[in-house]
Amino acid sequence: MSQIGAPGDGPSRRDFLKATGAGGLAAAAGCTAPSNNDRRATQQQAMQSQNSLPTTSPPEIVNVNEQGGKVTLKSTPARHEVHPLDTMGGPVELPQVWAFQADDRDPSVPGPILRTTEGEDMEVTLDNTDSKHPHTLHFHGVSKTWENDGVPTTTGITVQPGEKHTYQIPANVPGTHIYHCHYQTPRHMEMGMFGIFRVDPKGYEPADREYFMTLKDWDSSLPKMMAGQSASYNPRKRNADVFTINGKSAPRTLHPEDGSPIIVKQGETVRLHMVNAGYMSHPMHIHNHRFQKVEKDGGVIPEAARHDEDVTNLAPAERHTLEFEADADPGIYLMHCHKVNHVMNGRSYPGGMLGGVVYEEAMDTDIFKKLMKYAGYEG
Repeated sequence: MSQIGAPGDGPSRRDFLKATGAGGLAAAAGCTAPSNNDRRATQQQAMQSQNSLPTTSPPEIVNVNEQGGKVTLKSTPARHEVHPLDTMGGPVELPQVWAFQADDRDPSVPGPILRTTEGEDMEVTLDNTDSKHPHTLHFHGVSKTWENDGVPTTTGITVQPGEKHTYQIPANVPGTHIYHCHYQTPRHMEMGMFGIFRVDPKGYEPADREYFMTLKDWDSSLPKMMAGQSASYNPRKRNADVFTINGKSAPRTLHPEDGSPIIVKQGETVRLHMVNAGYMSHPMHIHNHRFQKVEKDGGVIPEAARHDEDVTNLAPAERHTLEFEADADPGIYLMHCHKVNHVMNGRSYPGGMLGGVVYEEAMDTDIFKKLMKYAGYEG
């Protein structure tokens, strides 16, 4: 993967290695983290023991405009490594998820970020040919025809196993939205069937750095039950025990390729699109930076209504776009849910729904190398 950091406008891998002083970083990380060959061997053994399921990859941005306005999403059973090492309460794993796979890309949880431009409508084909479960696709935010709403009980359209169905999704409401399966929703979203849908307004001017973040609380009993383990899931008595940012729990969230650090340079403007795909609200706090909320659920917040803040609370399915200046003393600053029991892996703190703002100027430091060792990054 050439992109470093959260999905968006992070530095290239070459620039990242240059900033970190790659030799020292690799040596530090190698002290406790398994090698890439060891990880691949472990993954291959795990895949063989769990019906040869693939392992998910981080979500990618799919520019649908560049594909002629068409994209295919396939439902794919997979294994999901939330935090694969034994640092900070790990390993944490969801042994079976239902990942979305865009075209010929890798399956991911969250699903791929579908990005288009206002007026550039999409044809989204749900390919359910290899699945054992019925599914649908529901897109928030945009105004569409009745039959494209993705709700089986009100449209009469369910994509059964072995079938395909194409949804016509207009790009008529600019902003950051969410899509998800709407068949047996409490279970299918719990299995990972959700992603971000972004419609850039006409004449859109990106910030210096622009990133996408999906928050999710999980009851791991359902993925365990679907993998054949001894577990029982009751959506009415849900017990959230795993908390993720872009599918990972800390310290894996800080892994520059598998996780989602917010990498910045001092003086840059940063735009952060945040989506809550979980079932609980999450008050997200960024250390040492004041931000403004500029969009909510695809609606632009008037400048007169904006104000500086450092915590924003996202309800389930809510989307906030935040902007801030990277004007702090260059360093490493946390971003986390302030329901602090969500910042845990089991009984271990810190972990869970915790990421960070990482200044490039601070990457060639001993503390950054130590964090990379916890996250399992070898450079």
